[in-house]
Order: sequence, then structure tokens, then C-alpha cells
Amino acid sequence: MNLLFTMKTAFMALLRNRLRSGLTMLGIIIGISSVIVMISVGQGAKASIENQIKSMGTNMLMVMSGSMKSMGQRQAAGSSQTMTPEDVEAILKECPAVLNATPNVSSSGSLVYGNANWTSSLLGVSPDYFIIRDWQTSSGTVFTESDVNGANKVCVLGTEVVANLFPNEDPIGKMIRIKGIPFKVVGVMVSKGQAAMGPNQDDTVIIPYTTLMKRILNQTNISGIMVSAVSQDQISDAKEQITELLRARHRIKKGGEDDFFIGSQTDMTNKATSIANVMTLLLGSVASISLIVGGIGIMNIMLVSVRERTREIGIRMALGARSRDILLQFMVEAFVLSLIGGLVGIILGVSGAMLISKIAKWSTYISFISIVLSIGFSSAIGIFFGFYPARMAAQLNPIEALRFE
Repeated sequence: MNLLFTMKTAFMALLRNRLRSGLTMLGIIIGISSVIVMISVGQGAKASIENQIKSMGTNMLMVMSGSMKSMGQRQAAGSSQTMTPEDVEAILKECPAVLNATPNVSSSGSLVYGNANWTSSLLGVSPDYFIIRDWQTSSGTVFTESDVNGANKVCVLGTEVVANLFPNEDPIGKMIRIKGIPFKVVGVMVSKGQAAMGPNQDDTVIIPYTTLMKRILNQTNISGIMVSAVSQDQISDAKEQITELLRARHRIKKGGEDDFFIGSQTDMTNKATSIANVMTLLLGSVASISLIVGGIGIMNIMLVSVRERTREIGIRMALGARSRDILLQFMVEAFVLSLIGGLVGIILGVSGAMLISKIAKWSTYISFISIVLSIGFSSAIGIFFGFYPARMAAQLNPIEALRFE
């Protein structure tokens, strides 16, 4: 009995029971489609987070205020307000691996223009901020170094602020009040959307850090420093140089704890990717359970088929079919069931992922590798769960099989 005849016989046997074959494949179809949808959602979320982190800037480092101890108790991160604008100047002068740096001062406040009002975050920076973030204006321009030196009352708006204060007007040149103080709008930023690990980047008013410190907050310290390294290869060098410089400037003794901490874009990407990978693995594992259930369904139906066709198996053996021919026939039937189910599941899974992306506006990513693995896994399920019934059929005694009613 050659392979072609065996496959033909297997197909004919499946076609004789179309409904049962279809219901048997249903478990594999649901399992494969679920796995593809879950993995595509997980991979899409991972890609989306990575893109959002990249949109934050180029070769970026964030130097943030650390924690301090008060009466023997450690305070929250950011409680150690020891960084100053002079630290930023020193970093630019004495750290060769640093290309740009800007002080970072943040707050929030009410904004008023005419009869419209809005509450937004306030960000005080230097012009280097726009270079580090690679963030351009859609209209107008950003403020200059002279605006920083003079603590001028100028601001650049995010698109969310513009939409709420100037729904039908061009904001450039207009005056708005920030916490009761008049500011001139000089530019509107290109939309960047929601940050990967933070608030809406477009719901921001950006002003010179000196203006925010002197005219609104009345403080001399800054909350952080945003830095860009000369290149991606020099990020670690920049981090080491900044650490040594700030420890020296803040008179931190050897073995003493830093009053600041430095986070890099690479650290954020690695952390976010790790979380996304765990979520993808979890989603894929949950969806894979239905594949196991589908495989058990194939085994169950194949065992029923062997019992129903015991007399047929005896006749084939009496006419010269060998045990391996019978084994191969039932293995092919199980393989075909799982393979067709897998192919249908892939079609439904890809369609489902695309539908989710369109309706729910979720980012999905369908990789070729996941499709290939799905085909291989569904085929393996058929072979694994089909082997026992096929082996049982091959080991039937021809005489007893012919007597079976």
C-alpha cells in the first residue's frame, strides 16, 4: 500500500463523516486563531511601547533628584532637591560624552484665554530640550537662549492645549494667562501623543526654566536634568561621567549614597520590552490551552473511529495490508485534521488581529514566524495525539477484527 493510496483512503474516511471531522477540527481552529491573536496583540503592544520610548528623544539620559533621609526615615524619590542650573552648565563643560543638556522643572497650573480655561502641566526647560527630544514646531518657533537669560514670559503649547484654548484661532502671538501671569504664545509643537510611561505629551505648556523658577515657583533648585549623549555607544560613558561630576559637586564622600539617580532610554526600553515579553508569553500560554483541548478531541474521535472501523481494518489486513500501513493511514487522518484546522485557524487568527486593530484601535503585529510556528505546532498536535489511536488500530488481531460486530 503506497503513500498516495494511504492518503486517498484517509481523505475518503474523513469525508464520510464531514460533520464529525469539522467539529473535531474546531478545537484546533479555535486554539490556533487564539494563539495568533494573542501573540499579535502582545507583539503590537511591545512595538508600540518601543516606538513611544524612541519618540522621547535620541540617546537620552534623565538625571533625577534622589531621596533623602529626614529624622532617620527615607523620604520619597525626588525629595532631595540638590540639583541646580549650575550642575547643567558643569555637565556640558566637563562631560565629553554629553552633547546637549537642559534643566527640567515641572509643575501644573490653570491656563486662561478669553472665556476659555484649561489646566495643564507646565514644563520649564532650555532650548536644548527641543534638540534632545527631536521635537519640532508645527507653527511658530521655540523660545531662545536670550528668553531663558531674561526669564521672559513666552511659551510653546502642545496640541491638546491649543485644542482647548484656541479651537478656532491661530494661537501664535496671542497672550494667555498661566496662574494669572500673562505669557505670549510663540509656537505650537507637533503632536507626539501619549507617552509610554507618563502623561499626554501634547497636554503641556513649555516655558523657559528660569521663568518657571523665578516668576511662578519661586525656587532655585531644579527637579532634573535631561541629557543626550554624543552617540548611542557613549550613553554608558556619559552616565559614568555625570555620576562622577555630580558626586564631586555635591560633595558626596566615597561610599556615600548618591542624592540623584540616572535613567537611560536603553533602561526604559529594556524594562518595557521585558514586561511586554512576559505579557505575550502569558497570553500565548493561556491561548495554547485550547490547542491541548483540541488535540485531546482529535485523540477521542480517532479512538471512536478505530472502534467503528474495526471490521474494515480486519478486511484490509486480510487483503494484505501491513500493520504499518494501518498505522500510517490513521496517522495521516489525524495529521490532516490538525493541518486543515491549523490553516483555517491561521486565516481566522490573522483576520481577528486585523479586526481588533481596526475596531479597538489597538496596535497589532502579525509575524511570519508566528504563522510558521502555528502550522508546525498544529501538525505536531495531530501527530502526537493521533499516534496512540493509530498504534491501537495497527495492533488489532485480523481474525478478531473480522469477527467484530
